[in-house]
Amino acid sequence: MELIRTQNPEHGGNIYKIAEYLGIPEEELIDFSASINPLGVSGRVKDVIKKDLDNLINYPDPDTRELRKAIARYHDSDPETIICGNGSTELIYLIPRALGPGRVLITAPAFSEYERAVLLSGQESGVRSQELESRGRKVRIKYLNLKEEDRFRINPEEFIEAMKGCDMAFLCNPNNPTGHLLGKMEVLGIAEAAGEIKCLLVVDEAFIDFCPETSVINDVPDNPYLVVLRSMTKFYALTGLRIGYGVFHEDLIGRIKKFKEPWTVNNLAQKAAIAALDDISYADETMRLMKDEKQFLEHGFQEAGIEFFPSAANYYLLRIDNAGGIVKELRQKGILVRDCSNFKGLDGSYIRVAVKSRRHNGIMLKELLKLCRA
Repeated sequence: MELIRTQNPEHGGNIYKIAEYLGIPEEELIDFSASINPLGVSGRVKDVIKKDLDNLINYPDPDTRELRKAIARYHDSDPETIICGNGSTELIYLIPRALGPGRVLITAPAFSEYERAVLLSGQESGVRSQELESRGRKVRIKYLNLKEEDRFRINPEEFIEAMKGCDMAFLCNPNNPTGHLLGKMEVLGIAEAAGEIKCLLVVDEAFIDFCPETSVINDVPDNPYLVVLRSMTKFYALTGLRIGYGVFHEDLIGRIKKFKEPWTVNNLAQKAAIAALDDISYADETMRLMKDEKQFLEHGFQEAGIEFFPSAANYYLLRIDNAGGIVKELRQKGILVRDCSNFKGLDGSYIRVAVKSRRHNGIMLKELLKLCRA
């Protein structure tokens, strides 16, 4: 069996690498490649961080007690069912490592870390394969290929059928990079089927704060085969602090905790997350901004004749001829967009752009229009 060394997938937001390449300061870049709230960190969060700087001398609480209590209040849930992590990505890696699934369902396209987390969970030597045998078992990934003619929508019936024979399935809702959103009842239907099939359904709600009414986080206690992950990176702009969390059924959480490293959520991240959850005015302002700027961008895409896919999140998947060349041309102007050619299920015709401020959105649309008409 041929073994291939693992590689870190490319993501958006690597402003350091691009700034070095272009020879300009990082702050001069306009980054549409990472889908982060353009309001930035809220004033309340900044005040808490400044106040808590002296506490950096102490180890962080490894059990994140106060943060879990705050999350539980926010969702009206049980703090004992919550695990906090260094971003939700830590939990994406933790779950397959702890549970050791044999066959895992992933949609294509989807967040690339699902695949890498699963493959690494089945080995110990730092090597990978589509079918990797280690510790006396095999790890296989089954892909559900989403179709462009269906606008890359996830069909619940097809997803349920694809889950058969799998131990675990990752469902990103809204999906990244397409922005497609399944309704709450559709996700719950998939979760019910997962219970019948005995396939653990991991619902990644990293972008659900932009459409919170569709979350299934409060349905976890009723289904031992449902896990919900949340990120505080996208909506709350706590990107550099790395904070996320997951809600697990009481029958499952003990098995997950056995594999959890201590102290992965630092002091400032814990305090900042608590403050962010309490900042209702920031959340309201974010929703108003997103509504206005998404309308502005969609109108601009339509005026320019650029094909975009409907999105429930704070980003858009665009289909453009010569997308790779456009990515490079925009980069030379200090505008970063996400080249989607390395997403499984997409080719070199797609880019993803974040929703940012009106000024930045206007700059991006103007430059994009020039390149598309050139």
